[in-house]
Amino acid sequence: MTNREYGEYIKQISPKSRHMQNMLRAFVSGGALCCVGQAFYYAFGALGVPDDMRGTAVSISMVALGVLLTGIGVYDRMAKFAGAGTLVPITGFANAVSAPAIEFRSEGLTTGTCVKMFSIAGPVIAYGVSASVIYGLILCLTA
Repeated sequence: MTNREYGEYIKQISPKSRHMQNMLRAFVSGGALCCVGQAFYYAFGALGVPDDMRGTAVSISMVALGVLLTGIGVYDRMAKFAGAGTLVPITGFANAVSAPAIEFRSEGLTTGTCVKMFSIAGPVIAYGVSASVIYGLILCLTA
């Protein structure tokens, strides 16, 4: 079988992509998660949380919600339906940290939970910290 024949064979047996459907699901689901975050923002305002602290309170609440939904198995079902719509908000980060920790907890606290917790999110954290240090140095040198 030549490379061209193999390519044609793969096209025949591969499922057809549903880009528009996937984009619509991601858009609606991601928007719904952002609306939940906005509802938290308004709720914290109604509870008297100052404006400069509400963003932090919303972030903490959304991370907690993401971990809770991951722990009870709901977030994975949401992700199967929504695709990238569940990855973009901060709840996606919470899921990326907590899912491996939950999955590997049977291997023990250190070698299972603690090691695997950052297997997906570790590079993101390392890049974020490194970038913030570089940007901070540039700001100090140019200001």
